[in-house]
Amino acid sequence: MSRRITITVGQRQGEIVGSDHLTLQAAVDYVARLGGGTVVIGPGTWEMGNSLFLRTGVNLRGHGDDTILRKCASESTRLVDDIDWYGTSVEVEDASIFRVGGGILLRGKSPHFDKQQFVKRTVVAIDGNTVHIDRDPRENFWTETEAEAATLFPVVAGEEVSDLTIESLCIDGNRANNEELNGNYGGGIFMQDCNRITIRDVTTRDNNSDGVSWQVCDDVTIEECRSLNNANLGLHPGSGSQRPVVRGNVIVGCDIGFFFCWGVRDGIVEQNVIEDSGRFGVSIGHRDTDNIVRDNVIRRSGEHGVLFREHPEPRRDPHRNVIEGNVIEDSGTEGECIAIEMKGSADGVVLRENTIVDRRSASSDRRRIGLRIGERVGRLTLEGNEFRGLEQDVFDLRPSPARAAE
Repeated sequence: MSRRITITVGQRQGEIVGSDHLTLQAAVDYVARLGGGTVVIGPGTWEMGNSLFLRTGVNLRGHGDDTILRKCASESTRLVDDIDWYGTSVEVEDASIFRVGGGILLRGKSPHFDKQQFVKRTVVAIDGNTVHIDRDPRENFWTETEAEAATLFPVVAGEEVSDLTIESLCIDGNRANNEELNGNYGGGIFMQDCNRITIRDVTTRDNNSDGVSWQVCDDVTIEECRSLNNANLGLHPGSGSQRPVVRGNVIVGCDIGFFFCWGVRDGIVEQNVIEDSGRFGVSIGHRDTDNIVRDNVIRRSGEHGVLFREHPEPRRDPHRNVIEGNVIEDSGTEGECIAIEMKGSADGVVLRENTIVDRRSASSDRRRIGLRIGERVGRLTLEGNEFRGLEQDVFDLRPSPARAAE
């Protein structure tokens, strides 16, 4: 279809006028009802008391960093009665922190298993200290596990949606005024079971979570975006995500810049700048196979520029990945400062034409190592890598026969 509806949303003028998540959601849902199109969000700071829920075929377009979707401050309160998996009402100590149409997170330890539970819902009514939610939680939250309800949620969220683009927005997580929400459940943008999503020219900043997290999502493209000062992961392709393309982004000041979760395959991560990561610039591990990481600049990672994680079972390690053409600078802060740390038994990995350099002056507090190869690492191809300014270029812990077999 060559022509589809476009709706403008503004704080002072537009086809829909307002200043919060309710206004934006009204526009998205209206366009979805007409079969898809584009919602253009005007300049200004939009106060997000709940997620903006994506819909299939509905594109979002802002005015760059002049369009700011800013999360409200988070608050939490204890449950004073149980809610079972089929219930739709939550009795809390203080319902005043919630609003109708706002987001609510139920969290607490499972009364049946040794695990934490997190369920995101929307408030549809409030009666005294009873908060009614839009859907049953499908988990039990009981008072003896000190269950809580909080105003925590992703700023933009998609579940089982496809074929849409998000571009030219700024998503502000208001980190100083929000508790942490694990990136498996939240982030500036959080998507679950989605397909064919493009995120372009979007800033995600100051989230007490991930910048962008996509779980079990195929064919997601992230390009020319900025992930800045997010507490956990800058960009996070989650478990089972196939064929991500992550190109031309800037990731600064996150705990881990780019994190391959479980079973991420056939991805391309290229031409990104990843700086000042608290721990790792790039982390790759459990069943993350057949990915290409190339032509990136990775600077000043707190521990390692690139980490190959390990699993006790070799078949679950990150095999057949290619790391090529990257510049990895000034990795680690003290002790053994290792640019590329290969743990586990990764097999069939190629490290080609990377420049690994440490420009800092020598220090008794650190020993600068370009590449450390763990004793269980399998076949490894090393071609044309350049090492500069290091005490040791390559530290190979494998037995001699394994090295000779390559």
